[in-house]
Amino acid sequence: QLKGVSTHGMSWYPEYTNQKTFTQMKKKWGINTVRLAVYTAGDNGYCTGDAKNRKALEKKIDQGVQYATKAGLYVIIDWHILSDGNPKTYEKQSLAFFKKMASKYKKNTNVIYEICNEPNGGTSWETIRSYAKKVVKAIRARDKNAVILVGTPNWSQDVDIAAERPLKGYKNVMYTLHFYAGTHGEYLREKAQKALDKGLPLFVSEFGISDASGNGNLNKTEGSKWMKFLRKNKIGYVGWNLSNKDESSALLKSSCKKTSGFTNGNLTPWGKWLLKEFKK
Repeated sequence: QLKGVSTHGMSWYPEYTNQKTFTQMKKKWGINTVRLAVYTAGDNGYCTGDAKNRKALEKKIDQGVQYATKAGLYVIIDWHILSDGNPKTYEKQSLAFFKKMASKYKKNTNVIYEICNEPNGGTSWETIRSYAKKVVKAIRARDKNAVILVGTPNWSQDVDIAAERPLKGYKNVMYTLHFYAGTHGEYLREKAQKALDKGLPLFVSEFGISDASGNGNLNKTEGSKWMKFLRKNKIGYVGWNLSNKDESSALLKSSCKKTSGFTNGNLTPWGKWLLKEFKK
């Protein structure tokens, strides 16, 4: 079972992607996976920033892969669509990006590709599926075996819809389920169970126990039910997010100015809760 932590947007919080932090999270926190969130849109997004910004992001990804590999971690390269809810918006850029990444890391057995974080805004599974077919094909032409994570409709919640018509002809493809326990409860676990019953391989590449905005109160009771469900079904999970942003889904307190060597006192209530889960 993969378990780990996601960075926040690497344009905004690049400083936490460093060797000391990745090694500490592996040795002391007990994770085996780190996710590098590359926002496609928004302020200095990969597709909306300038060429200099793109270059800086690619350099940070490369460092992240190297640090993760040295620390003995799996590393997810996350094409983090969010405000651009339809993955086809930047399909051309995505194809170029994943061709480049798959060519570069085809010998790295620890690299996982997440091709569309959270499709939303009413984007249908057929639209996502059509996009995914092209991107998966491009990755597979360069890397035959890497695990590929495909986002699902409605902020990666409608896994039951994806299960009706998954991608055909490829192995090592999984489908993402995202939840925030302050908003998503039993009804979403029921959707997940329907997908599992149909044989759809699921991966929780992002979750938290705040509400869906990444803020608000923590729902530890619902969070514990989710963790029980994930363990029972051996589903991998990645907690959002490694930063000191002033919101309840950040793992570090906003007062914490360190970028490595974190103590228990530097962690938010969510950070402390997640670390206990890693050790179970």
